[in-house]
Amino acid sequence: MNKLLLLSFTFIILLSSCAKTVQNEVQVYSNDFESANLSGITGGIISSFNGSKVLGNYNKGEFNLTINDLPKHDLVDISFDLYIHDSWEGVQQIGSVSGPDIWAMNVDRKSYIYTTFANFDCVAGNFCPPQSYPGDYPAQSNNPKTGASRTDLPGFCSEASNPNGTTLYKIHKSVSHSDKMLLIQCLDKLVQTNVTDQKCDESWSVDNLVVKVIKYN
Repeated sequence: MNKLLLLSFTFIILLSSCAKTVQNEVQVYSNDFESANLSGITGGIISSFNGSKVLGNYNKGEFNLTINDLPKHDLVDISFDLYIHDSWEGVQQIGSVSGPDIWAMNVDRKSYIYTTFANFDCVAGNFCPPQSYPGDYPAQSNNPKTGASRTDLPGFCSEASNPNGTTLYKIHKSVSHSDKMLLIQCLDKLVQTNVTDQKCDESWSVDNLVVKVIKYN
């Protein structure tokens, strides 16, 4: 056998033998909120949106999910639907009146997402306030609704008073983790002081929240 080919084959074998493989994957939490189950959640609010129950809606609010007695693991895998409702202005800031519109997720009080969303249609002739997502704030190089899964959903409040609608983002984050207790915090820092109903002007909610723990060999 050609020496170079033999060396390459040996390197591939060694590399594959060192690679981590999943020994066990356990779903430790799943909630579509249809039964209004808030077990393990503090700050929980259940509302109806688009024919379904959701966790939210929030403006200047947060919820915490605590999961105890986790099996041995090396990683937690977190996924959920994030609905951005109505008139988020992204990184745009106008004095103390509006913005930036920040959304964040912490795991065990450490920041893993700290971003902004702009919920506007970016069409020719219109100003398009940028958003940070899928980057973290203060990044401001992305157009409104970048990374969205759906952009055609109704707003949380009246379409007549707020025509921006709702944008759906599929959030998925894997975090190195081995403790027996897990704390997930989702929160916002929304600013819009020149409206009478701030929660109706801009808010967010969550659905289909799933947490798995993964153990490697």
